[in-house]
Amino acid sequence: EQPIFSTRAHVFQIDPNTKKNWVPTSKHAVTVSYFYDSTRNVYRIISLDGSKAIINSTITPNMTFTKTSQKFGQWADSRANTVYGLGFSSEHHLSKFAEKFQEFKEAARIAKEKSHEKMELTSTPSQESAGGDIQSPLTPESINGTDDERAMPEVTQNSEPRAEPTQNALPFTHSSTISKHWEAELATLKGNNAKLTAALLESTANVKQWKQQLAAYQEEAERLHKRVTELECVSSQANAVHTHKTELNQTIQELESTLKKKEEEIEGLKQEIENARELQAQRDSLTQKLQEVEIRNKDLEGQLSDLEQRLEKNQNEQETFRNNLKTLLEILDGKIFELTELRDNLAKLTECS
Repeated sequence: EQPIFSTRAHVFQIDPNTKKNWVPTSKHAVTVSYFYDSTRNVYRIISLDGSKAIINSTITPNMTFTKTSQKFGQWADSRANTVYGLGFSSEHHLSKFAEKFQEFKEAARIAKEKSHEKMELTSTPSQESAGGDIQSPLTPESINGTDDERAMPEVTQNSEPRAEPTQNALPFTHSSTISKHWEAELATLKGNNAKLTAALLESTANVKQWKQQLAAYQEEAERLHKRVTELECVSSQANAVHTHKTELNQTIQELESTLKKKEEEIEGLKQEIENARELQAQRDSLTQKLQEVEIRNKDLEGQLSDLEQRLEKNQNEQETFRNNLKTLLEILDGKIFELTELRDNLAKLTECS
């Protein structure tokens, strides 16, 4: 058998107790394949989880694959007495699987019809021959004949072969060659009849031996069947242990990978903490400098205020000085004018005297 179509999906089976809940048979997505068995002319759906077969379903014409959601489908297998469910990663994969199911279901129906036709064709000639030749089941009496039949073997041998030639016989006057031909046919039939009688006698003698061998074979087959059942139980247990071990190894690998990631995250957090500490130290230093700058700024503001007050005072003093100087200049101008008048008056007096 070779896979003719494969896909990946999560496999479920219906709970045999409740017939309602789904029980996952695979912890992760596994390969689900269609197989064609050319010897039996059947199609099967097979899925393996490690070495364990979680799906082994033969497709029959009365099966139906149902889409219950955009990514989930199911079908019932009456031979396995269960319902299988598949969860796909996308709606496209589900549709593709459903198309292949319908295609192989139709192929199984056609193959079944062809096999029925072949069986009917093979059974029809046998029934016709059975109606003409075999009227009762094969028994030792029918093989060896009854006492009356064994008492007259020659009569049977002579009468039966001659029945057919007498029905189809031609007049003796036509040809002597036909007579010789029928005599040769009669001798051949007698020889064949003797051989068949000997073979029947020999087969009758071997019937008991065959029955004994068949019983021994049945006992051996039963013993081998029990042994195979025991080995299958042991094999299933070994497969379960192997699967459990594989799952544990996968879990350990996942935990190691998670632990490694956590260690890397811890290292990154430590580095971030160191950077945060450096930033905190820089922040404290800048805060202290800012406080010093603020204190100095306050001192400068005080000095600026004093300078403004002194400047205002100086401006007031200068204004007063200007006013006093202006008054003094006005007085001086008056005095100069008076001195000028006095000089003029003295000059006039001088000229008059």
